[in-house]
Amino acid sequence: MDDLTTTTGIVALAAGGVAVVALLFVIVLAFKLRRLRQSQRAVLGPNGSQRDLVDHANRIEQGFTDLRELVDDTMSSLETTLASVHSRLDSCVAYQGLVRYDAYNELSGQQSSSLALLDSHRTGVVMTSIVHRDQARIYLKRVTEGQAEIELSPEEQEAMSMALRQPTEQHAA
Repeated sequence: MDDLTTTTGIVALAAGGVAVVALLFVIVLAFKLRRLRQSQRAVLGPNGSQRDLVDHANRIEQGFTDLRELVDDTMSSLETTLASVHSRLDSCVAYQGLVRYDAYNELSGQQSSSLALLDSHRTGVVMTSIVHRDQARIYLKRVTEGQAEIELSPEEQEAMSMALRQPTEQHAA
């Protein structure tokens, strides 16, 4: 015990304390290194392959670049397709108006009718069917941008007005 009170003993005790602290520090670092290696295995794979992180990061970046190019190409294709669909939809029937009436002022149950069918440019046809007891007649009149090429009857004009009164927000794409 007397040896511990001398200078040599005190230095030995201090060295032992430093050694214990160093041992604890090494144990903590070993656990941290173990966690780091587990994380690396999760990123690089369990095979313990010799890939390095820079190579792995480059492959991930290339994958994202390829994916971005694919998304850009797909978006471009979709925009082209959508533009084509919009132009085709503009020529579909967007507005319609139907008026039923008795053409000869008979009590026949409003068998005659005028139907206006127009696209988003207000171009189309007005079709009229006039029904009588022993005959029926069908008339078609072309409409371009809301104007009929041939003068419309009052019923045909009413069908056109009915069609053109429809709200445009239903037909906007």
